[in-house]
Amino acid sequence: MRARGPAEPIARLIEEFAKLPGIGPKTASRLAYHLLRCSREDALALAQAIIEVKERVQLCSRCFNLTDVDPCPICADPSRDQRTICVVEDPLDVLALERTGAYHGVYHVLHGVISPVDGIGPERLRIRELVHRVQQEQPNEVILALNPNIEGDATAMYIARQLIPLGVTVTRPASGLPVGGDLEYADEITLGRALAGRRAL
Repeated sequence: MRARGPAEPIARLIEEFAKLPGIGPKTASRLAYHLLRCSREDALALAQAIIEVKERVQLCSRCFNLTDVDPCPICADPSRDQRTICVVEDPLDVLALERTGAYHGVYHVLHGVISPVDGIGPERLRIRELVHRVQQEQPNEVILALNPNIEGDATAMYIARQLIPLGVTVTRPASGLPVGGDLEYADEITLGRALAGRRAL
């Protein structure tokens, strides 16, 4: 007798979970069966949270971080150093840097890095908006806190060439970050030290 798979709704749920980054077939199955075991209220709360995040979360019109208000709370905070802009690859990097407690400026989120292999050029990132922002706001410093890998370094050099002629100081975090590592996985102490020891480009 041929073994039968899960009921169609369960199979569909497993398939959807498996589309998430870092979720393999076994984990997708465990998540699906966990939802089956939990209460209807808990399942509906998860569904509502997913719908709400898709409906309410937007990009900040100034820094392009994810937010439910515009401008985002970091941009709108008068206690932040508005003359220092830290450029990061994605919103997870903002969370990593905020956890250090070592940075008190504002951010600019690129939503990716230049990667010719993946067909991602500068025009697909928020680089044009960054250049315009620097021209308008005239900050004292722009920190290029991009991941220390080939794509991150290439993107940093491209941005530096755009910004240095505008008279702004452009820096990179110190090399305490492991080459090829991601900011979001670095511990708070290493990340804080890398920021404190940043060097000019």
